[in-house]
Amino acid sequence: MIKAIIKNKPTRLFLILGGFFIANAIVAEIIGVKIFSLEKTFGLLPLNMHLLGNDLSFNLTAGVLIWPIVFVMTDIINEYYGMRGVRFLSWLTAGLIAFAFIVFMGAIQLVPADFFITSKQGSGVPDMSKAYNSVLGQGGFIIIGSVTAFILGQLIDVFIFHRIKKVTGEKKIWLRATGSTLISQFIDSFVVLFIAFYIGTRVNASGNDFVWPFKLFIAVGIVNYIYKFIIAIIMTPVIYLIHHIIERYLGEEQATAMREAAMTNT
Repeated sequence: MIKAIIKNKPTRLFLILGGFFIANAIVAEIIGVKIFSLEKTFGLLPLNMHLLGNDLSFNLTAGVLIWPIVFVMTDIINEYYGMRGVRFLSWLTAGLIAFAFIVFMGAIQLVPADFFITSKQGSGVPDMSKAYNSVLGQGGFIIIGSVTAFILGQLIDVFIFHRIKKVTGEKKIWLRATGSTLISQFIDSFVVLFIAFYIGTRVNASGNDFVWPFKLFIAVGIVNYIYKFIIAIIMTPVIYLIHHIIERYLGEEQATAMREAAMTNT
């Protein structure tokens, strides 16, 4: 039974695409706690753009490194397995992200061994337990904002993808893939910042804690979207490459049948 399932090409392809989709989404959430300078990473000076009264540069979460892969996988899965395929994986991924953070919270509550606390002092980490907790213990509003933005972005992506494909048919892969990503990423960029920081800093603020003003929320959202817009355009040839590989793997007849079925699998 298991052997027959794995030998089935469409099933095997769904498992491979779904595995990459889920793994990349969870890893992006974990590494996203780090903020890096895009300009300095390439040896350039920060741009220091003046936007809505704020001086901003491309300071981004490390999660943006692999989020484009998630959205490429979304469009590929959408192409061959339809809305139901993407929705199933999106809700499953959101549940697994939530489960992962519940496990992280449990792990943080464990009392560290004495030698673990000082185990990295030679590397410049005075308290390994605090470092561990800081990396894995993201705030509740960040988690809620991230998961909400992910689900909303995915649902919008699949809807726009199919609306475009109904108009263009099998032609213009770039339009439905890149177009749906650009729209969904616009929503994603602002939803996560609004919940995680604009609302989150207000609810959790005490004393002199920094609270995000509305103009800063908008300005940072614009900078993040500019980056995602550029990456979405750059990734367009990758979508064509993956399409070509999948078409060869499935064969023309089966690939065509799956694409046609995907359009009615809503």
